[in-house]
Amino acid sequence: MLIASFRYAGRANRLGRFSTCHHHEASRASLTTPAFEASRLLQTPVSADNVPFRKQLKDEARQRKHVARGTASNESASDDAKLAAWELTVGLEIHAQLNTKRKLFSGASTSASEQPNNHVAFFDFALPGAQPQFQKATVLPAIRAALALGCQIQTRSQFDRKHYFYADQPAGYQITQYYQPFATGGKIILNDFDGIAADDGKSVVIGIQQVQLEQDTAKTVLQPPYEAMLDFNRVSHPLIEIITLPQIHQAQTAAACVKKIQALLQAVNAVTAGMELGGLRVDVNVSVRRRNQNALGQRTEIKNLSSIKAVEDAIVAERNRQISVLESGGTVPGETRGWTLGASDTVKLRGKEGEVDYRYMPDPDLGPLLISNELVTKIAEALPQFPDQIAEELVECHGLTIKDAKTLVELNGGIRLDYFDVVRSELAALHSQIEGNPVINATDEKERGVIIANWVLHEMGGLLSTSESAFSADRVPAKELAFIILMLSLGRITGRTAKQLLAKKFHGDTREVETIIRDENLGLVHLSEEEYVSMAREILDGHPAIVAQIKDKGQIGKLGFFVGQMMRKGEGKVVAQRAEATLKKLLGLTQ
Repeated sequence: MLIASFRYAGRANRLGRFSTCHHHEASRASLTTPAFEASRLLQTPVSADNVPFRKQLKDEARQRKHVARGTASNESASDDAKLAAWELTVGLEIHAQLNTKRKLFSGASTSASEQPNNHVAFFDFALPGAQPQFQKATVLPAIRAALALGCQIQTRSQFDRKHYFYADQPAGYQITQYYQPFATGGKIILNDFDGIAADDGKSVVIGIQQVQLEQDTAKTVLQPPYEAMLDFNRVSHPLIEIITLPQIHQAQTAAACVKKIQALLQAVNAVTAGMELGGLRVDVNVSVRRRNQNALGQRTEIKNLSSIKAVEDAIVAERNRQISVLESGGTVPGETRGWTLGASDTVKLRGKEGEVDYRYMPDPDLGPLLISNELVTKIAEALPQFPDQIAEELVECHGLTIKDAKTLVELNGGIRLDYFDVVRSELAALHSQIEGNPVINATDEKERGVIIANWVLHEMGGLLSTSESAFSADRVPAKELAFIILMLSLGRITGRTAKQLLAKKFHGDTREVETIIRDENLGLVHLSEEEYVSMAREILDGHPAIVAQIKDKGQIGKLGFFVGQMMRKGEGKVVAQRAEATLKKLLGLTQ
């Protein structure tokens, strides 16, 4: 294992770039700057009552929301008037780790979770005499990503050196593509159902200036109060940097853009992971200008945002800061700023470097990158469906709402969508095996798709949320969920029983659903019409005030209360539709 030790002597305000993780065998660096001592104040204090960390975070978030609600009503009117006079402009720089076996410029394997400093070549450490060796296979996922973004692939591009000294960049420069990137001129179309701001209307088009290949830096692990450790496994991991044009004018739309680009990259198998696992990082360039002003305002850059929420919140905070500075007569300097999730303000990290500061130059050790049109065509023909195409198919062929379709496509990196497809196939197979193949309530493919989506997204989602656990297709086998849906469709169990069966399987009951129904006598025993009427009358007589509200004031929505009462009283023997019909008849609501 290669180990590098050094003492950090750079500028104190560069410490804002440092990120955290939990490796413990990375290279050690002594940090003696005052900023490191100050950074200790940012650490979450240990609770005296030993409150679990997850609960502590939730309590703090709840308290912040409570404080925010208390002031929001007083500030909203003045804030709206202030924002109406200014226009926000945002450009994004999205850094995505490519899904490759080898690093960009060395034969070392890529590693995200193995022991620190176990996958490091001489070039990764910038040892004297070590030369970059471009790994041709790394360009393939980069091309897939660029095509998904509608970019034109350049047949000739080149690598450049971007010079700066920092602890995680041992060579003193990063190899990137500044002058001649391999892909240019794409676009991303955002629709209202993608979550863009209402002010952007039904859709907005964001131009992609370029997509460039570059190498990643080492992972820096803070060890407060004075030390940091470096894991060089990440050095030279292939990255693409996606640079949008400054055409975004709403923070919510910027977040939606990042989310959609992430989904596209995952759909074409271009990236290792999403933002939640560190596979995507975003820098945002933010400026504001008066509505009647032509030139863009001075931009600032917020570095290393690692979640969709952080993108939106950081832009809002920086927008508000810049407006306050300008309205008070000040000027906004060009600078690099940082953001901590949950904070109300961005913080200055350092002055903004420009092209001259980085001293860009063509890398003399690397020749041009040549990509043939034949290769691009072959890759384009093999691309899978894009998320929007899949969502459109779910809406048109399976009856889902666009909201449910988008959710199904984006959840769990597509795993939930695969589960939906398997459940649908299993349900069709089970139905075909029934003697005489009787017609069930959901024979129509669209109606069946809506029912399955409800169980896969909402019923299963509720259990996942309650248990705070991640989705796994093995937790409730697709065939078992299909059987639950089939029994419900055939009227052999009630909706309440179906939910109980799902919960039993979710929480680890290893019996087959059919066995559980038999063992626990959960099959529906149909009540007679007289029993429905008797039960409904008893419940209605017990709530005369609500009956009056329905009859005299037309508050039909409160009928659901009585349906719920009958479902509870019937203990799994009452069908909701029959209960509602009986209640309407007794209340004189049927024609």
